[in-house]
Formats: sequence, C-alpha cells, structure tokens
Amino acid sequence: QVQLVESGGELVQSGDSLRLSCAASGLTFSGYAVAWFRQAPGNEREFVAVVRWSNGQTKYADSVKGRFTISRDNAKDTVWLQMNSLKPEDTATYYCAVGRPIWSTIAQESAYYYWGQGTQVTVSS
Repeated sequence: QVQLVESGGELVQSGDSLRLSCAASGLTFSGYAVAWFRQAPGNEREFVAVVRWSNGQTKYADSVKGRFTISRDNAKDTVWLQMNSLKPEDTATYYCAVGRPIWSTIAQESAYYYWGQGTQVTVSS
C-alpha cells in the first residue's frame, strides 16, 4: 500500500520561510514525478511545483516562482519544498502527489495518482 506523508506545515508570519517534506512508503520515487499542490478554503486545488526524479527537471507555478524551491533527496527518497518570503495568500493545505505525467500534463491534478493527506501552512500578515 502506497502512502505519502507530508510534514513541515505550521503557522508563520508574512516574510518567513518554511520547508515541507514528502516521504513515501510502499514505493520509491525513482521513475516518478513528485509534485506539490495546494488548496485554500473555498478554492480549487492548484499546482505549486514538481520535480522529475529521473533528471531533476522542475516546474513552478508563476505565483511561487523565485520564492519556492523543490528538490529531491535520492538517499532519503524525500522531496522538499523550500518556501521563502511567504505571503498570506500562500495559506493553504499543501499536498504531495506522485505520478508519471508527460510534460504537457505535469501541472495537472489528474496526472497524479498517489496523494498525501496534506499539511497546513498558515501565513499571518
């Protein structure tokens, strides 16, 4: 049984930094793309960032480009999301997702078939 576990979410102030982590049991990330999505109350879930395990290729949503960095740790089979210069609009539940999307669909929710339970990030102004 595949399980994704996110951690690192907490309440912070505007301008602070946080690092989220995503670890898996029941599979290894090799050969997959690992993405972060987020969902704020009343909003649809949206793409944040993704990394392809095979070559480290990354993609970011425009709203986080330059502030967030996604990275992978091959030894620990873990994906990190470093979030800097956090803003109140970054407040959301952040989800880790795993799939094998083609590049044209890599930011689409439907391209991922394993999801974590989410970790809450709250940014106060």
